[in-house]
Amino acid sequence: MLTISQPDAAEARCNTTFEALMWAMARPGQVRDMGEPGLAPVVEALIDRECVVHTDSARLAQFIANTGATPGTIEMADHLFHETLDIEALASVRCGTALYPDDGATVVLQAAHGTGTRLRLTGPGIDGVCDITLAIPPAFWSLRAALCAYPEGFDLLLVDARAVIGIPRSTHVEVL
Repeated sequence: MLTISQPDAAEARCNTTFEALMWAMARPGQVRDMGEPGLAPVVEALIDRECVVHTDSARLAQFIANTGATPGTIEMADHLFHETLDIEALASVRCGTALYPDDGATVVLQAAHGTGTRLRLTGPGIDGVCDITLAIPPAFWSLRAALCAYPEGFDLLLVDARAVIGIPRSTHVEVL
């Protein structure tokens, strides 16, 4: 008989967050519940010793250091965790290449859902179109369009408390 141990509370929490993140990327624009608020659960679910990570938060930097990940610049980072949006800084985010698109970074931002700029998403994982509203200025979406020439680009996770919205590099974003 096969015996499988039950996950402890920390593992169950990470599994819930990870599943929410994966569904958010699989169904761009749909809100998913991570179970816990903030960027820390995303760090806990995604980051390990093999990652290079950049953050704009001193508090989050300490949490990331406890994962064993390597701190790095925006240009070097596999994952970026930003509590505030700095469009100029994100202009240097890694976008991979035509041969190695998987070298593109994952950008995780805190951004309010349901307020701000109206967007229309189209592409893989979306049935027709998906209209959403995010507290991210149109200038960011212009930068993203310039950097994301599929398959190159960066993946985006937008966190608002316990909710997350995923926008993969393959998703076309139109500002309405």
